[in-house]
Amino acid sequence: MRNVLLSIDTSAGSSVALTRVEGIPGAAESSSADTMKHAEVIGTLIASCLEQMGASATDVSAVVAGVGPGPFTGLRVGLAAASAFAAGRGIPLLPVVSHDAIAFDALEEVEGPIIVVTDARRRELYWSIYEGWTNAGLPNRIFGPALSKPDEVPTAHEGVDLTRWDSAEVSAGLLGIIAARMMAAGIPFEPFEPLYLRSPDVTMPGTPKRVNS
Repeated sequence: MRNVLLSIDTSAGSSVALTRVEGIPGAAESSSADTMKHAEVIGTLIASCLEQMGASATDVSAVVAGVGPGPFTGLRVGLAAASAFAAGRGIPLLPVVSHDAIAFDALEEVEGPIIVVTDARRRELYWSIYEGWTNAGLPNRIFGPALSKPDEVPTAHEGVDLTRWDSAEVSAGLLGIIAARMMAAGIPFEPFEPLYLRSPDVTMPGTPKRVNS
C-alpha cells in the first residue's frame, strides 16, 4: 500500500489523516475538537487512521504538517509529532498552511474572494484572504496569515467585499490533498516554520545584572 501521506494538524482541535499520494479524498481521518488535550489524543488519532486504512508506519512515504497559524501550546504538539514521525522513518516533512485546508472547503461553496478566520485566543483572530484556485487546483492565498483584534479583521480587499468564513476545525485530510497536488505539480514546499504569529508566554531570561559588592 505504500505512498501514503500522514497529515497532522493541531492548530485548532486535533486532526490526523492518511491520504494516498494521488490525492484520493476520504482515505482515513480521525479528529478531536478538544482544544486542550492535543498531546493526550494525537497518538491515538494516528493509530486510529492506520487501523482504518489497514496500513502500517512503513506505508507512510511523507508527513504533512499543518504549520498554523495557531496558538503556541496546541500547535507545537502537532508539529512535534509530525517531526518525530518523519525523523523516525527518515521520510520528508511537508509543511502546509492550515488555513489553506479551510479555504479548500470554503471555495467549493462560495464564489468570489473569501477571508478565512480562526480563533487565536486572547480576544484575537487569525485570518487569511483567498481568491479562487491556482492552476494546480490549490486555494489561491493572496494575503496572510495575519493576526488582528476582531474589529480590525478586514471586510474587503482592494475595494472588493470579502465573504467571511469562520472555522473551528482544520481537516488534516484536506491538508493531505493539498500536499499531494503540490507534489504532482512540482510545487516546492515552504521551509518548515511554525506560524504562531505572536511570541510565546515563556521567554528566556536576559543577561543577569551585575551585583556590586
